[in-house]
Amino acid sequence: MKTEINAPAKINLFLEITGKQQNGYHTLDMIMQSVSLCDKLSVEVTDGSGRITMSCDDDAVPLGETNTAYKAAFLFLESIGCTDRDVYVDIKKNIPSQAGLAGGSADAAAVLASLNRLFDSPLDTAELCTIGERVGADVPFCICGGTMLASGTGTTLYRLKSMPQCSIVIIKPDVSVSTAEAYKRSDEVKSMDRKSSEAMLMAIKQNDLSALCREVYNRFEEVMSLSEIDRVKQELLQRGALTACMTGSGSAVFGIFDNRAAAEKCCEELKNDYPTVSLCVPTDGEW
Repeated sequence: MKTEINAPAKINLFLEITGKQQNGYHTLDMIMQSVSLCDKLSVEVTDGSGRITMSCDDDAVPLGETNTAYKAAFLFLESIGCTDRDVYVDIKKNIPSQAGLAGGSADAAAVLASLNRLFDSPLDTAELCTIGERVGADVPFCICGGTMLASGTGTTLYRLKSMPQCSIVIIKPDVSVSTAEAYKRSDEVKSMDRKSSEAMLMAIKQNDLSALCREVYNRFEEVMSLSEIDRVKQELLQRGALTACMTGSGSAVFGIFDNRAAAEKCCEELKNDYPTVSLCVPTDGEW
């Protein structure tokens, strides 16, 4: 049994840190959006003894137990009590790593969705999300996809109306951002006026792209204050983006365009200046 599947990346339209729990985990207020930039996975199940093997066209991606897709496959087989099948996963990477685009989480979600399909859907979406949460905080969102409000540690999800149609340019500059360092910096800010996602939620409800763009925000971008991120944002804004912002803990930056031709021209002009320049659109994230 074999299936092929796309694993969509995500961007954070809004990201605010709302607190820190006693266990050290931070609470968040986020609006996340699936986009058409995808990794491509092939998942195959054969008779065997519970062995999981992987391949990937990116040599930097680990292929063993530390890989999120591997973890997802292991936990799925464990959850359904399957010991007589082997799983093989092949990943074609298009989503840049360490970018805040949830590439690893998207791959894990794709493996869970694929295996559930190949085993005739023994688990519902909630059960898949419970497994996904054990792999990583972004995996439940990647399972559900689309436009969603996330609270708590990022795993309490509420489906929203789809964001307005637009074109999105994603640029990954040649700089990496540590998620742990980003949280550490945010913790060091003694007094912080927290922003609310309410205005963006209203903009989405009213299908108002301009209003949505006025509310795009990322607390990590503010606390990290990286000159390279600022430079990418200016490149996008100068070429017609309605807004530009870092996603997640970075370092990818996205720009939202209401004009497809301007977005295409932006990509053409910047494709040789950065490691990754991608043109995509919002998606509903359906498998």
